[in-house]
Amino acid sequence: MHTIKENDSRKRHSRRGGFTLVEMLLVLVILATLAAIVVPKFAGRSEQARITAAQTQISNLEIVLDSFEVDNGTYPKGNNGLQDLVEQPSYARNWRGPYIEEIPLDPWGNAYSYEYPGKRNSQGFDLVSMGPDGRSGGDDDITNYQQTDK
Repeated sequence: MHTIKENDSRKRHSRRGGFTLVEMLLVLVILATLAAIVVPKFAGRSEQARITAAQTQISNLEIVLDSFEVDNGTYPKGNNGLQDLVEQPSYARNWRGPYIEEIPLDPWGNAYSYEYPGKRNSQGFDLVSMGPDGRSGGDDDITNYQQTDK
């Protein structure tokens, strides 16, 4: 047999079983506010991560290009450019490649620009990622040389 106090406490508990619409909306407002604060901070970090990845890829390509030069006495030249690291060119008698499995795209999906002899590195080569804007010559380009004319 249940007492009156037990029935009252059961009614209170059964009425309070879920969240009200106002409580749900309040939680959504709080989450949206947090997202508005946090997401832009992470967006900046992801762009910085892409820039760092491009710098790392350029450094790795420099090492591979130096290996090619040690074996062949010259850096890849002509229209093939970096493709000479994957497939043996006719002028490379001591080719010990492939020096790399495939030529990577930069983190924005664009091809690296390679030029030998370099306009900036007259004794070597110029290697450039066009950076986030995808256009050559901007101040966001990532290169294997120091850019002084920003």
